[in-house]
Amino acid sequence: MTTTTSPAAAAAPARTSHWRTLIGTGIGNAVEWYDWAIYATFAPFFAGQLFSSTDPTSAMLSTLAIFAVGFVARPFGGFLFGLIGDRIGRKASMTLAVGLAAFGSLLIGIAPTFQAVGFWASLMLLVARLIQGLAHGGELPSSQTYLSEMAPKEKRGFWATLIYTSGTMGILAGTALAAVLNGLLSTDDMAAWGWRVPFLIGAGLGLYALIMRAGMKETEAFMRESTDEKREPMWPQIVRHRKQAAQVIGLTMGLTVTYYIWGVVAPSYAATALKMDRGDALWASVGAMVVFIGVLPLWGKLSDRIGRKPVLLIGAVGSAVFHFPMTWLLKDSPWQLTVSMTVMLVFIAASAAIVPAVYAELFPTTIRTVGVGVPYAICVAVFGGTAPYLQAWFASISQASMFNTYAVVLLAISAVCVFTIPETKGKDLTH
Repeated sequence: MTTTTSPAAAAAPARTSHWRTLIGTGIGNAVEWYDWAIYATFAPFFAGQLFSSTDPTSAMLSTLAIFAVGFVARPFGGFLFGLIGDRIGRKASMTLAVGLAAFGSLLIGIAPTFQAVGFWASLMLLVARLIQGLAHGGELPSSQTYLSEMAPKEKRGFWATLIYTSGTMGILAGTALAAVLNGLLSTDDMAAWGWRVPFLIGAGLGLYALIMRAGMKETEAFMRESTDEKREPMWPQIVRHRKQAAQVIGLTMGLTVTYYIWGVVAPSYAATALKMDRGDALWASVGAMVVFIGVLPLWGKLSDRIGRKPVLLIGAVGSAVFHFPMTWLLKDSPWQLTVSMTVMLVFIAASAAIVPAVYAELFPTTIRTVGVGVPYAICVAVFGGTAPYLQAWFASISQASMFNTYAVVLLAISAVCVFTIPETKGKDLTH
């Protein structure tokens, strides 16, 4: 007796696999972004706990400096986890990265105070951020390479939006948690122990993501590579693809700085520099990020129709044009923060939605993870990691306009870089 399988029944396992891919990739990526978002958001509370509280300004700048130092480890993480991803597998790289990130969160959550152990508290924070930086340097290139290789090529732009969608949901969760804790706890309680809660939650979420990723499948593109191809020396390949590496840096520099400004530190900046109520600033940020998440898939679908380059240009040029007007709009009112963040994030979303696909489409399979990971991590470390510190420093010397000019110049460079890349829409990633 012959048994036939209906098309619907045959499609069911594929749909299940797709959902596992999306959830497993998304939750790990969300945890990474949640980690550095809560650091930026809760820094004003734990700065005086992990550094000397005798000089609050110095403690805050030291905390932001460690935020930047954590990014120093990213290029090393990009190379290490990129090497694992290109030699052992995308799945192994993703799983190890999220496990290490969770451990870093745990260290911060249980760190002793400066009053109790002196500089050892600051050192523990530094070590934890370096661990997280190492993990975060490997997380994004591993997850976006995995996702791009698993996606149908005609929908790769749409699938790629999961990276910033899940990442922003991680930021949104951290911001919402900060708003809730700010409403429930007194300032003294937040400084004493409330700031530890989000880091401990991050450690738990990271453990869950690790378990999810351990059960995922390897990509077909990686499995098709022969053993000899996987063992091909890495450095000669990196040298051969130095142009693509430079393009990754060029496309990223404007995006990473403006995203950190408007998507991560804007509520903290509004509360500290502009004296806006912290709770109002956090909820205004939540509203803007919901809009950001909503427009990401629209930009992704548009890129699958008209191509990657037009959408990248809209994002870079639009962000550059509106940066100064939205900065001038932002004063001390929550509605101003909501409007300025929303306008900027809509344009930032155009680039953010599809760069994971563009990065993957620039490189061949044998070097796709490390080829993206190293230049991306270097760029984020140099430009994104220093953005909060530079913004705070320029504001402290009454030269905020200098920092805004710097951001617009980087966006202009990213726009020019778009013209140097090929149109990669619909490219076959199995080569």
